[in-house]
Amino acid sequence: MSLLIATGFGLGCVLVVSVIEQLAQWHNSTVKAAMERLCNYIPGGTEYGNKKGKKNYEDFQGPDSLPYVNTMFVGFIFYSVLRNKLPFEDFDGDKFSTFPTLRGYHWRGRDCNDKNTTVYPGRRPDNWDAKSDSNCNGIWGVDPKDGIPYEEKFCKGADSKGVVLLGDSAGAHFHIPPEWMTVTQMSAKSFANLPMAFTDELDWPQFSEITGFLNSTIGGWTDSLYLRLRKRNRCNHRDLQNISQNGGSSGNLLDLIKSLARNQLLDNPAIVIYATIGNDVCNGNRDTLAHMTTPKEMLSNVVQALRYLDSRLPNGSHVILTGLVDGRFLWDNLHDRYHPLGQLNRDVTYSQIYSFLDCLQVSPCSGWLTPNETLRNLTSERALQLSNVLKEIARSEKFANFDIFYMDFPLRQTAEEWRKMGGEPWQLIEPVDGFHPSQIAAALGTSITWQKALHEWPQVLGKENPFNGQIEAIFKDQGGH
Repeated sequence: MSLLIATGFGLGCVLVVSVIEQLAQWHNSTVKAAMERLCNYIPGGTEYGNKKGKKNYEDFQGPDSLPYVNTMFVGFIFYSVLRNKLPFEDFDGDKFSTFPTLRGYHWRGRDCNDKNTTVYPGRRPDNWDAKSDSNCNGIWGVDPKDGIPYEEKFCKGADSKGVVLLGDSAGAHFHIPPEWMTVTQMSAKSFANLPMAFTDELDWPQFSEITGFLNSTIGGWTDSLYLRLRKRNRCNHRDLQNISQNGGSSGNLLDLIKSLARNQLLDNPAIVIYATIGNDVCNGNRDTLAHMTTPKEMLSNVVQALRYLDSRLPNGSHVILTGLVDGRFLWDNLHDRYHPLGQLNRDVTYSQIYSFLDCLQVSPCSGWLTPNETLRNLTSERALQLSNVLKEIARSEKFANFDIFYMDFPLRQTAEEWRKMGGEPWQLIEPVDGFHPSQIAAALGTSITWQKALHEWPQVLGKENPFNGQIEAIFKDQGGH
């Protein structure tokens, strides 16, 4: 851990120094004034800056003189290492919360009674919710016209089901706002979301491809499997779980999966998306090939995860295995473009950023973010081998409580769809890290996944609820999200 902290501290320091120097240049000010400006931009930074941050550039040494933003960067490293994967504020212990971040309702449907462990999203209604909302879908009470509970009238036989994502940083929707590093766009407003972002581990699951439910505030638009399932059947309201983590792979997912909240006897079935699309081949090691997951390990890890799911998911559930991405797309479309840090002086390309991260051994993917074409091809070859393992599992393995399907990661279709809309391929990649799918890519990917399921596995999505209009008329937004 000490190496990780030291590396994070050093990387954060380099980034802060670069931003301060550019701020001074852009505003034609001294470095000291630029530091003060940065402190004023960051929430809480003014007070901190008055105490420690406002020093001359020559004194910019050691932890006592680091500005507030670097302290937050290193704090985030600690947080990421030590954080468990359950809500920080979950008062009744049912794994659902009324608090948004710290693995709260940005990650799982919002609890509607955090003092009662039997009330949570996704459960089958207690006595058809005649007296209270036991499953938090906002449908409860009795129709005074005929005495029939609304939940029974609108949701009985509706094939209600939730959506669960088991994934990595792409599924959690990792995003660092580019305006944090682009001095020409930098202001107090651009840092207003910093506390929320850090307490969500720099992830934005509320806008993500599988579980997103809020309108995007980070560019693009939000479309998700959850939103489409909810539109298809309003009884599915709030039934979502994003069980993903930065660095998630088939190996460490075996521990993360234990935070799944699903009761085989009491809850509705679920659609589980298994999508570790990169970390089984991505690492920051110099001998990156030696640290990639092997096909044999992939088979063992995924089958173990599926067996665990079979012991937890209600009967009638579905699992979709998503293949790994072909990450050669990253280098091909970004390497000669300017990174946000290099846009002011047109002097820092993604190729240089990748090399810098590789030098520090903190590259998110040494096998793909490299000028070595042979290594990029070998990394994609291993990714294809692991995808084929998933495909074979879907073809040959059988489980008691769910059926299982496979789909390729839809990068090629996403890029083609975006091209038809007049977009450029590089816009499908996160601008700061140059690695993750962007908000646009996530939204377009949803449409492709939905159409595939609709045409090839319609039973997975369930039928359209004919009472959706009545639900909306009576219960409006069903308590919101």
